[in-house]
Amino acid sequence: MLFLTAHGGILGPIATIFGYLMNGIYLALDKIGIGNIGLAIIIFTLITRLILYPFTVRQQKSSKLMAIIQPEIQAIQAKYQGKNDQQSMMAQQAEIKAVYEKYGTSMTGSCVQLLIQMPILFALYRVIMNVPAYVPAIKDKFMVIVDAMGGVGAIDTLTKFFNDNKDSIKSITLNQIHNFGTEGTYTVEQQKNFIIDFLYKLNPDQMQALAREFPANAQQTIENTMVEINEANSFLGLNLSTAPSAHGFMSPYILVPILAGLSQYASVMIMQAQTRPKTETNGEGDTMQQTMKSMNIMMPIMSAVFCWGFATGLGIYWIATSVFMVITQLIVNKQLKNLDIDAMIKQNIEKANKKRAKKGLPPINEAQAANNIKRMEEKAEKKEQEREKILNEQKEHIEKANEYYFKDENPDSLFAKANMVQKYNERNNK
Repeated sequence: MLFLTAHGGILGPIATIFGYLMNGIYLALDKIGIGNIGLAIIIFTLITRLILYPFTVRQQKSSKLMAIIQPEIQAIQAKYQGKNDQQSMMAQQAEIKAVYEKYGTSMTGSCVQLLIQMPILFALYRVIMNVPAYVPAIKDKFMVIVDAMGGVGAIDTLTKFFNDNKDSIKSITLNQIHNFGTEGTYTVEQQKNFIIDFLYKLNPDQMQALAREFPANAQQTIENTMVEINEANSFLGLNLSTAPSAHGFMSPYILVPILAGLSQYASVMIMQAQTRPKTETNGEGDTMQQTMKSMNIMMPIMSAVFCWGFATGLGIYWIATSVFMVITQLIVNKQLKNLDIDAMIKQNIEKANKKRAKKGLPPINEAQAANNIKRMEEKAEKKEQEREKILNEQKEHIEKANEYYFKDENPDSLFAKANMVQKYNERNNK
């Protein structure tokens, strides 16, 4: 999914658009003499965060509203706790739905914004993980090297070079690129794309060693072009195409996963400060808070681990994303500090009524939803009373039967059981 020949699928078109956007940023930077992929990634990240800003605001509004709704939802869940029959479960769902309607939202209200952002974020990863696949300006530079090597005629040399150095080339395997396209029916263009995929994963030292496998004129072209690529593909002295794990713990690359973890931790903490409950909780609430605390620690650690094993460019993107999210969240927190919840609920109900009108449904309002909840509670209580009445009647019937059949006798004795059969027959013959 990350290679040059894989532009299809659901994410392909989105990734392609983002690739052209990053290409435009890189070319603009190159015109003013600072053509650098790392800087392009940071600007690119800023632009995407600005695009996603409206969704971030909506998501935070939904989360703030959910913090208000949650106590009512928990009260309903507590009322039906231990009741697993279908009727009780349906009644619980109906009451919960009515609560959401009262506030003009839905059970998935806070998830919709995340679902919209997910394909965008995954498409971004595709672009960052393999820049030449989506940024034509960088691909063109690598194509110069491929042509200097002799195009697909260099596949045997490249295969031998990989086999001789596969212990140090750990970021790619020949299976991932189908042995440079020799396995299967690939066009010459696709085979060249596979070669670029391979070359992009090599560090500068490995590229110099590979250049020596070719004639002097090709070697000179490769080295000169690699100077341009290294300038474009380096950020603060770090090669963006290689993983920090390839350089070890004692190299400057270790700062990338560390900063990625710390920046994400700061982002998560600031984001949750906006929607953290103001009141103390217990029981299930305490368990949920403990789970959230664990996730707040595990997610930054996972980010650091991923950035350690993936290309450094992805780590730069991750850090930039977290930093911009912190800035964005501070702005959103300030914007929502004096948010009028009542006005937001009224606006939500108006939007919900417009959707209901399109479906031919009657409008709802807060009072109507509250009445629905009350009616459902009364209905559930009535059914519970009827159930208890039936149980009491059954209990009373059993007590009367025992009194009739086993009066002054041991019910476990054979005499009592025989006498019970006689009394039953007498009673049913009357």
